[in-house]
Amino acid sequence: MTKNYRQLIESVKGRINPDHFAMTKSFSDELSTISYSEVLTYVRLAMKSVEPEYTKKSKDAGERVKEHLSKELKNVSFKYQGSVMTNTHIKGYSDIDLLTISESFYQPDKGSIRRLLNNAEERIRFFSSLPKLEKEVSGNSYQGNALEDLKSLRIDSENILRQIYTNCETHKPKSIKIKNLSLNREVDVVIANWFDDIKSVINDKGEYRGIQVYNKITNSREDADFPFLSIKYINEKNSLTNGRLKKMIRFLKNSKANSSFDIDLNSFDINAICYDIKTKEYQNLSFYELVPVIYNQMKKIANDNIFADNLVSVDGKEYIFRGNNSKKDNLRKLLAEIEEIFIDLKNTLRI
Repeated sequence: MTKNYRQLIESVKGRINPDHFAMTKSFSDELSTISYSEVLTYVRLAMKSVEPEYTKKSKDAGERVKEHLSKELKNVSFKYQGSVMTNTHIKGYSDIDLLTISESFYQPDKGSIRRLLNNAEERIRFFSSLPKLEKEVSGNSYQGNALEDLKSLRIDSENILRQIYTNCETHKPKSIKIKNLSLNREVDVVIANWFDDIKSVINDKGEYRGIQVYNKITNSREDADFPFLSIKYINEKNSLTNGRLKKMIRFLKNSKANSSFDIDLNSFDINAICYDIKTKEYQNLSFYELVPVIYNQMKKIANDNIFADNLVSVDGKEYIFRGNNSKKDNLRKLLAEIEEIFIDLKNTLRI
């Protein structure tokens, strides 16, 4: 075998369960049936979710911050984003992102909506939704100053959190980072406003809404993100595959974390790689049979430029690899890690 799986097993255990909580009996029993093989044990652990005791503390830390902010801020709402919300995080001590969203205004994508309304074919296609779309562009525009509102919200949030948390970093452009010392968890507080594109409007907003994050250094708003749509899609597809989608995501994240190379792929990229795989290819497979599925997906991305260039994010809004050769190079680094594990599995199981 090419890898030191005993060492990798301890690395994953230390990452997902640093306080050594007792694992559930069903999972312990499952591990005991494959204990004869270190590579099998590693793969199964690398696919495992963080123990719920850790996730609860991350969410509790976020709720405490939300409680402090909601007591003093006006016209705001709060939402969470990130891996904790899909249970694809791989660290017991995971931080959590708390979006603090201004309710003083929202930003409809008026340009795209107007283009649709001026296109005869599109008007026929979206006929039942025309009143909703027309309302977004015919309504009164916000008379305040959006950037000033977001700037004030950022300053007010910083002042509130500084008084409560001794560990409070305010220099980052897009977030305020606090650490709850009693729970040993960090929370990133992100200031944002709502953004509604065509899909959001025709679906009555909700989980389809996007956000624009405020950058205090540039005093500007970032391009729109759609984190709630990604959370929705990952959770739904994972349910259809009885947990297998999230197992693959965690496996890639742990493989990246265990690599001796610096692999510049983030959760957004890894989610897209796994989400793109057709459900029918893995929905009934055993955990170790997921490794060839992941390997084949990554190999196709690495070798087929057309396929790579057309792979999109979970929310369908961005191309992951198009025009980004550096990201493809990082994909190949992670592929090399997966290939070693795949070969060792084949030699162990003769698959």
